[in-house]
This record gives sequence, structure tokens and C-alpha cells, in this order.
Amino acid sequence: MTFVVTESCIKCRYTDCVDVCPVDCFREGPNFLTIDPEECIDCAVCVPECPVDAIFAEEDVPADQQQFIKLNAELAPNWPTITRTHKPLPEADDWKDVKEKLQYLER
Repeated sequence: MTFVVTESCIKCRYTDCVDVCPVDCFREGPNFLTIDPEECIDCAVCVPECPVDAIFAEEDVPADQQQFIKLNAELAPNWPTITRTHKPLPEADDWKDVKEKLQYLER
């Protein structure tokens, strides 16, 4: 089992979760983070750090977010590892409460 970054992260990309990860399993895309399922050790320390509640245990991913399990696995190998927190995207505060953002995901 692994943890999964879901839709709330799109166009926000807060990185509070990155510093606490003991195995550097986060990957950074243009406007979204993923968790590499091959690296994640299921420690859950990232979950409370996410300011938009975008991270779930795989078995707890909401029904309307299930596609993000596959998306994390698909995108993670193609994106660079991120190991340090940095500023969120400039428009993050405007997007943090927006729903149905999948069409804005940049690959």
C-alpha cells in the first residue's frame, strides 16, 4: 500500500509534505506533486502536513479521486524528486478550495 496525492494539489503544489518524508518519495510536476508508489513506505507523516488535505492512504482515496492512484504511479517515474519545501505556486491560495481541477493538471 502507498499514499496518493489527489486533485486538491493541482494548481497549488504546496510542498509542506516534502520535508517530512523519510524516503524522498515525492515527485514534482509543473503544477502538482505525486508520490512514487515504489518509494513510499506507508509512514503517513506527510498526511497531516498537507494544507489542502490532498494526501490519502491508497485504500482511503475517495471514490471520486480513484483515478489519482493510477496517475501518481504513471507520472512519478517521469518527474524529478523533490526533497525540500519551497513556495507554493503563486495562485495556490486562489485554487486551494476549487473542486474538479483535473483538467488543469499539467504533465
